[in-house]
Amino acid sequence: MASVVEYKGLKAGYHCGYCGSEAGKASHGMWAHSMTVQDYQDLIDRGWRRSGKYVYKPVMNQTCCPQYTIRCRSLQFQPSKSHKKVLKKMFKFLAKGEISQGNCEDEPMEPTLEDAVAGDALINKLDAQCDLKTLTESLERGEKTKGKRAKKAGSNELIQPQDTEQKLGSGEPSHSIEVHTVPKPGKGADLSKPPCRKAKEIRKERKRLKLMQQHPAGEFEGLRAHHEPLFPPKAKSNQPKSLEDLIFESLPENTSHKLEVRVVRSSPPSSQFKATMLESYQVYKRYQMVIHKHPPDKPTVSQFTRFLCSSPLEAENPPDGPDCGYGSFHQQYWLDGKLIAVGVIDILPYCVSSVYLYYDPDYSFLSLGIYSALREIAFTRQLHEKTPQLSYYYMGFYIHACPKMKYKGHYRPSDLLCPETYVWVPIEQCLPSLENSKYCRFNQDPDAVDEGRSKEPDRLQVFHKKAVLPYGVYRKQRKDPREEAVVLQYASLVGQACAERMLLFRN
Repeated sequence: MASVVEYKGLKAGYHCGYCGSEAGKASHGMWAHSMTVQDYQDLIDRGWRRSGKYVYKPVMNQTCCPQYTIRCRSLQFQPSKSHKKVLKKMFKFLAKGEISQGNCEDEPMEPTLEDAVAGDALINKLDAQCDLKTLTESLERGEKTKGKRAKKAGSNELIQPQDTEQKLGSGEPSHSIEVHTVPKPGKGADLSKPPCRKAKEIRKERKRLKLMQQHPAGEFEGLRAHHEPLFPPKAKSNQPKSLEDLIFESLPENTSHKLEVRVVRSSPPSSQFKATMLESYQVYKRYQMVIHKHPPDKPTVSQFTRFLCSSPLEAENPPDGPDCGYGSFHQQYWLDGKLIAVGVIDILPYCVSSVYLYYDPDYSFLSLGIYSALREIAFTRQLHEKTPQLSYYYMGFYIHACPKMKYKGHYRPSDLLCPETYVWVPIEQCLPSLENSKYCRFNQDPDAVDEGRSKEPDRLQVFHKKAVLPYGVYRKQRKDPREEAVVLQYASLVGQACAERMLLFRN
């Protein structure tokens, strides 16, 4: 199994969805007919990103809004105060049906990923042979015959109900300060009497006295000296609640709502994915119309299929990998049996990569952009337990120049990818430089170079006339200097490892 890609070269001077520039965006791109998860992992670690089957890499020192790959170190992640507010808001809604007024301050306009190049005419042209054509046709038939409910998803999907995990830890530390004041006459405690004590403390005291009466003084003291304390003081935990404590906090039996999170494979489409695809499309359509103000005819079935269902990633299920396998998935959020949000994710050898999120605008009050990101971080940590090398959560691109995209920097600790040497640098070290310049080299070592750069282009693999051959052999047959420039550019962008593994299609 090898990746097969078709390099499309530089695309410059097109509309930017971040700053509104009509001709400021520039990127290199390729169409991925198929791709292994390891190749895609290596590509995103060199600044590439996918939108459907189109894989693109911004020209960082030319584009109007430089897009830096950002990853969160999920194992060290601690939710911020605003993150806890969102989780508490969800808990209150599920437990009591309470609806908080107003959104969280850092609710992103575009949750968990950029608009990328989803609507580009280039993708429309390249999509003539989309492998989800049959799904698109079935969706269109479903649109004409609305009213039929999708079949209930099968039992082999990964379900994460809100109330399945027990609460861990002992909670957050108390920061309250005790202040003694004299009560007004007739109100408050009677200061002439001993202070009230908790019933638990009284029971402990009675038990201690009873034991002292049963044992002579020396025997009792010896018991205390050679064994554990009779009533060891309860350890005061100063550790804050973990992300899992907050997400999976136990709900009351008479809970107002039930939330289930299901992970279903989207490519190749599983039976559960097919059964819920029409409902998923309806959520996407409403999201685009209400949140992004698209006209009703713009969020088409084919656009939805191409952008969020079609994926070049090959499904892989190695024995040492996660139970659900590697590849492309939809993480579905079901509230009382109704689909309210979908997070599109890729599960790769070292990370969970967030692709996109769309949700029912009627539930905007739940800050689903932030909530889903926190769930995806928790999901990454869950996968890490079975697959130790999988420990990062990739959030797409961080765009410092775009205020609505800076929220990604709030998930700490996180790193940005140096656009020249492709090493990860803590975001705290990058921000001062970004305040002074849109484009920055984060690696402070002036002598450092791209260690994964293309060093032996003749070893690049070419797929030509149904045959695979090294580029050195292919070049001698073709002898076209213009094509050589294109191939060398491709090799420099994907790096030596991917150039040797992936098959570059040439016609």
